[in-house]
Order: sequence, then C-alpha cells, then structure tokens
Amino acid sequence: MEKTTIYLPSHLQRALKEAARSEKKAQAVVIRRALEEYLERRERPRLRSVGIGEDKELSGAESEDWLRAEWDKP
Repeated sequence: MEKTTIYLPSHLQRALKEAARSEKKAQAVVIRRALEEYLERRERPRLRSVGIGEDKELSGAESEDWLRAEWDKP
C-alpha cells in the first residue's frame, strides 16, 4: 500500500471519526471503502475521435496498403 495525505473540512473529519468509531474500523479502512465505491460508480471517459473521420480518397480496407506504401518510402 501507499500512503496518501488528505485534508478534510472539519465536518467531514468529524463524520469520518464517527463512522469509523461506530463501525469499529480504522479511518483508513472507511476512506478506502468509500473511495472504491465512488470509483466503481464513476462513468469512464469515452473515446472521442477514434474512427469518426471520413476520407473520400482512402477507405478502411485500403488503409493498410497505403500505410505500407508510405512507410516504405526512402
């Protein structure tokens, strides 16, 4: 594990202490669980530009041939 320091407003620190005390767990365990739950629900970023463009001179079927020809140039 790696250590991370966070700064909390007083009201969150009090709530964290109370949650840890009532669950009989360390504050770090409560924070890790909350962070894991948040990250699981978070929507992952979507790719924005892959495959969107259109080239009237080059089709997808021809792209490998075009790349070979371009890369083989001296």
